Amino acid sequence: MEEPCAVGAAAPLRGDAEEPKQGSVLFLGGNEVKSSAVVKYSSAPPQAAFARLQEKTDLKLPPANWLRESAKLGPAGTSILGNSKKSKPFSSFGMAYDFIDSVGNDVDVVSDSENIKKLLKIPYSKSHVSMAVHRIGRTLLLDELDIQELFMRSSQTGDWTWLKEFYQRLIDQKWQRKKKSKEHWYQKAILSKFLYYSINGDGAAQPVPSTSKQHQEGPVAGEGDEAGRASWPAPFEMPSSLSEDPGASNQGLKNDFVRNILWTFEDIHMLVGSNMPIFGGGRYPAVSLRLRDNNKPINVLTGIDYWLDNLICNVPELVMCFHVNGIVQKYEMIKTEDIPNLENSNFSTKVIKDIAQNILSFLKSNCTKEGHTYWLFKASGSDIVKLYDLTTLCEETEDKYQNPFTMPVAILLYKVACNMMLKKNQNKKHYGTIRTLLLNCLKLLDNGRHPQIIASANYMLSELFQLDEPRKEDSADLPINGNSDESYSEEEEEMPDSDENGSYSNSSDPPDDNKAVAIIKSVGELSVPEKYKSVHRIRPSCAFPVCHGTEERCRLVLNHVLEGLKSVDSSVKKEGDLPAADPSTPIPLKYEDESTSGGPESLEKQMALFLDKMGSFQKGKHSSQSGMIPGSWQYKMKLQLILKSSRAYYVLSDAAMILQKYGRALRYIKLALQCHDTYCCLCGSMLPEVLVFLCQCLTLCGDIQLMLAQNANNRAAYLEEYNYQTKEDQEILHSLHRESRCQVFAWATDLSTDLEYQLSVSCKCYEAAYEILLFSNLKSQNPEQHIQVLKRMGNIRNEIGVFYMNQAAAVQTERVVSKNVSTTEQQLWKKSFSCFEEGIQNFESIDDATNAALLLCNTGRLMRICAQAHCAAEGDFKREFSPEEALYYNKAIDYYLKALRSLGKRDVHPAVWDSVNWELSTTYFTMATLQQDYAPLSRKAQEQIEKEVSEAMMKSLKYCDVDTVSERQPLCQYRAATIHHRLASMYHSCLRNQVGDEHLRKQHRVLADLHYSKAVRLFQLLKDAPCEFLRVQLERVAFAEFQMASQNSSAGKLKTLSGALDIMIKTKGAFQLIRKELVAETEQISKDKSPAERVSVNDSSAGLNKEEVLKLLGIFESRMSFLLLQSIKLLTSSKKKIGGSNEEEAAVKTNKQVYSLLLRATANKGLSLLERTELMLTLLEQLCPRSEGGH
Repeated sequence: MEEPCAVGAAAPLRGDAEEPKQGSVLFLGGNEVKSSAVVKYSSAPPQAAFARLQEKTDLKLPPANWLRESAKLGPAGTSILGNSKKSKPFSSFGMAYDFIDSVGNDVDVVSDSENIKKLLKIPYSKSHVSMAVHRIGRTLLLDELDIQELFMRSSQTGDWTWLKEFYQRLIDQKWQRKKKSKEHWYQKAILSKFLYYSINGDGAAQPVPSTSKQHQEGPVAGEGDEAGRASWPAPFEMPSSLSEDPGASNQGLKNDFVRNILWTFEDIHMLVGSNMPIFGGGRYPAVSLRLRDNNKPINVLTGIDYWLDNLICNVPELVMCFHVNGIVQKYEMIKTEDIPNLENSNFSTKVIKDIAQNILSFLKSNCTKEGHTYWLFKASGSDIVKLYDLTTLCEETEDKYQNPFTMPVAILLYKVACNMMLKKNQNKKHYGTIRTLLLNCLKLLDNGRHPQIIASANYMLSELFQLDEPRKEDSADLPINGNSDESYSEEEEEMPDSDENGSYSNSSDPPDDNKAVAIIKSVGELSVPEKYKSVHRIRPSCAFPVCHGTEERCRLVLNHVLEGLKSVDSSVKKEGDLPAADPSTPIPLKYEDESTSGGPESLEKQMALFLDKMGSFQKGKHSSQSGMIPGSWQYKMKLQLILKSSRAYYVLSDAAMILQKYGRALRYIKLALQCHDTYCCLCGSMLPEVLVFLCQCLTLCGDIQLMLAQNANNRAAYLEEYNYQTKEDQEILHSLHRESRCQVFAWATDLSTDLEYQLSVSCKCYEAAYEILLFSNLKSQNPEQHIQVLKRMGNIRNEIGVFYMNQAAAVQTERVVSKNVSTTEQQLWKKSFSCFEEGIQNFESIDDATNAALLLCNTGRLMRICAQAHCAAEGDFKREFSPEEALYYNKAIDYYLKALRSLGKRDVHPAVWDSVNWELSTTYFTMATLQQDYAPLSRKAQEQIEKEVSEAMMKSLKYCDVDTVSERQPLCQYRAATIHHRLASMYHSCLRNQVGDEHLRKQHRVLADLHYSKAVRLFQLLKDAPCEFLRVQLERVAFAEFQMASQNSSAGKLKTLSGALDIMIKTKGAFQLIRKELVAETEQISKDKSPAERVSVNDSSAGLNKEEVLKLLGIFESRMSFLLLQSIKLLTSSKKKIGGSNEEEAAVKTNKQVYSLLLRATANKGLSLLERTELMLTLLEQLCPRSEGGH
């Protein structure tokens, strides 16, 4: 709890034996007054018992030890005996510097105990009061403002003339220096001698002969006017010592008190400085010693003095020594709680409490502006207390540095903010307070005089805005308040106060009242309980600005960074050596196009140079063009500011990226990397976190370049965003260019119009990030970063691989005449393959099976493109499936199978698993189809080819999932139906062309029938393939006809015919679909008004191939006609032989009727397609009952 004093410490606190520290609660006359005191620091030696002087000791004679050092006194010297110089005007600042934790937060007042006593005695005393008041957070600093000393100084030096004129004009027109009386010096001298006698022990009664009368009549040493005046620092010309070291112990800013005490009086917390001598002895561990003239009774003022001194120092007893004309008479001991009840000195402790609360409330309500110097003044003999704002008065007439409080206040604001910054992570609600302290500090400082504090304050302001937080805009624990620049409401100054508050005066008051901030009309009001109960409590936490979005937050950061950079740059003297640069002139952002860029080859060189430079940074080389000295405050501060700006630009870039403003994102990441380049030039050794941040920047840059490549259609808009620059950005760049050329990362941040170059740049960015992680051994410390970089490397290599693959495919489609594969194509294949291979390695190194599978899948696709390139030209009638095609298709199959092995099972990633299966099925299907359509008969036997086709088709079926419900299910069903159709056709063809082996023929017949029926079942499931269904059914009819040709018995033939007619009847569903399509199309044509449109719609039907339908319908009609004729013939001949049943007669009748209608229809060439389709449906309907009748 106790803190050692930072400045002017003479001895550390030694524990309970030395000073009383416990609080006490006093009960006086029924009025309870709570008071507790804790000694925070003491330079006094352990208390010695005081020596009781013998009666008749003459205090006019000096003791032997007078004004000499003593072992009992310790290093505190004469100050412990009350002989210190009078209170310095900056005494509260000395204490505040030492106990910075208490300031601005939990302490209400910091002051010398003499000032506290003077304030609490205002209603009882006629003497003048003159104090300087400053507010830091919720703490008030009180210092004596000795007008006499001030104006004596003004007469000699010309300083403070504005205040002297104001004082003479409005307060005391006939001001003149009042000299202290002879009696005053006499009383001080005998008190000093008395105290020295009291510590002299055995030699207490050994006076030395007086050598002169100066001790009795002259001022005590150290009390002269000159010494008093010397305590005022000169108005601040700001010697460099203070500006460079705000904590320097400057004259007047030292904590000279023997002890600093945290005193709690009722609910008021005060940090008080005291020099009161305390002695040990009696029943108590401590007593205070007082000397009184027996002829003069103790008055109320003296009683309050003694009581407050004992309360502040927590001394339980007072020892009073009475004298007459300097001759000791007697001693008397009084308990502290009895002092208010002494004869002639009666006072109410509750009234003192009320006075304290009223004065504090009055000051807190009216001293509202941080950094301003307020003057609390009461003229001698007057009842009116006035409060002036000296800062405002000074600014109206003079330079603000004519107020000597300006610098101590600024430094204290800065120190309190610094102290809170150290703990900022503990509680974000203090951010508003810190910001207000720093902004008010900056208002008081001049850039030319205090660049270091200004730079540091601006850096701290930039640090308050969390750039690396997740994207929740305003943290819930920050108080939301628009009052951002001034954290404390200033409305108090403008609101006319009621009489109850008594702060303002009306027109009947003297003419100076309009200059006063507030007035207490009568000191008597201070004794009224809660008369000045503050309605404007100073808020402990201040409003932090509400940032509406990331951009605003970053812009605030950059604004503070820029101010800091300006301060640093202005303090570096070597500006004359720099090339002249105008910060308002934009620094051009280089724009690349494909004509100037050297392509990926020059990119390789730039990358190598960059990595070489990165290596040299690791070895500790650095250089500054502006001449900053490494290790100087400018050097350290500029490094911090540059790094902060780099982070802000990174966050801006990331935010622009999310908004898909890729041109803006590239501009910001360029600025971030330019900041980083300058940091690298200045910094001898790179910290690991800075290198990790560089990796993040390069990774984001890679992302942006990739997005620019993928969105080439918006290039003009991106270019406009990229070239736009704010004045702030230009000025920050100007500061960066003082240190380096900022070109190390130029290769990564140029906006190119060449797609290949953009993709290459993106890849190089990721590679650079990866290299940095590798050579700086950061891989293991940042596993997440390492994984992200490798993932992106795999992804960009996939993108580049796909880019080259598509280029190769484009070249292939353009190649019509030449049959041979061009060198260009082969080079593109190699580049594409190489990229895929590297990408697969990247993904496999981080166990990313899904992405590795996707790249293997793409490699398979590349192999298929290679296979397609090796097929002979279309016009070649001898076209055969070549060995090269087979080789590449088999390679493709290998890669697809590897992809499936990489995934392991469907659960890992169902979508990718299904996609790979589909591609594998497609490859097998394509290969089988090509072998079937362009059979390599010159190399292989027909049976071998048929076997290979059959195997490939069955494998394609294996990987074609017709059962799983998905978007791809209809495709799979169509593919499976097509495979079955092709296999059935193949076996049908084999059967037609085969002679000999009856077993094989039978096998082929069974297989053909099986595959036809499976194809029909699958095509029936599809609602958009009526032509395919019709074709399969017609082939089945042809298959039946082929079988019928080899049959001899009429019954067998009739059965086959009946089966074939059944097949035809089952095509009714297909014709219904065709009719539906044709009707819809006709309706659409009738709706269209324009004849031109009518023609265009008529020419091309969206879903139906009319030529195909016409062709199939023609075949269908002829086959149906043939089957009906054969059926009629067979049924008629069988009826003649054996006499047919009624059913057969009905069938013959129906068939004849249908056959007749069919013949007439085919003879009529004027029927439309729709009419022919409808007729066919009618005929099939007529045949239905016959087929249902039992055939």
